[in-house]
Amino acid sequence: MSGEPSVQDVSDWWATAVSRVEPDVIELRGRPIQELIGTTSFAGVIWLLLRGSAPTPGQQRLLEAALVSSVDHGPHAPSIAIARMAVTCGIGLNGAIASGVNTLGDVHGGAGEQCMEMLAEVTRRDGTDLDGAAAEVVSRWRRRVRYLPGFGHRFHTVDPRRAPLLDLVREAAAGGHVDGAYLRAAEAVERNLAIGRARPVPINVDGLTAVVYGELGFPPPLARGLFVLSRSVGILAHAWEEAGQGRRNKGPMPPSVLPTYEGPS
Repeated sequence: MSGEPSVQDVSDWWATAVSRVEPDVIELRGRPIQELIGTTSFAGVIWLLLRGSAPTPGQQRLLEAALVSSVDHGPHAPSIAIARMAVTCGIGLNGAIASGVNTLGDVHGGAGEQCMEMLAEVTRRDGTDLDGAAAEVVSRWRRRVRYLPGFGHRFHTVDPRRAPLLDLVREAAAGGHVDGAYLRAAEAVERNLAIGRARPVPINVDGLTAVVYGELGFPPPLARGLFVLSRSVGILAHAWEEAGQGRRNKGPMPPSVLPTYEGPS
């Protein structure tokens, strides 16, 4: 029978390379916090903690652009609407933010991760017949899912975030800051989706951020994690605004609108 755990056993149980916190010492990935405060952006610190080193200026610019692009989409988004309703129930900002973040699942918030996985399949044929690869991957995904992740939008005909993000990635690829493989894959998928259609199916913010995070070398699951970080800012802003409007127990529709009853007469 093993004995009681030693102090070293407990320390090893919580071993981490992310941070070191001791009396009078706070280090993030080996960098003293006092060196980071006032010199490093929030996006730079996110990169540092996730990747273990500082980003280049080009990498930081792309990461920050992607984070900004996902920050809010109004009460149309369930994560925003639920946070606004939650704060009127008296649970406070922390509970309201958690309520909103907890809706970010496979359908709402997970498309970026899924799109990265899809684009990664196309990138494996980069440099050969990319359009053919896109056609094969799109066909395979359409047999599995109803909606192709990262393309089309229920609200926008063309996502207003499309042009600036694509321009930034193209600029970064031209400057050698990123490879451009995910960009080329996304463009090939967009071309495929336009075949035989009167209206194209352009890439949306989930696909755009998937391109950025793929180019920056993040694994697909972090696309969702980074989306959560970004959207939590919008959730906070909406919850704070709702808290100041004085409503109590706000429901999903005004009291004058009653749900359709479908039970027995």
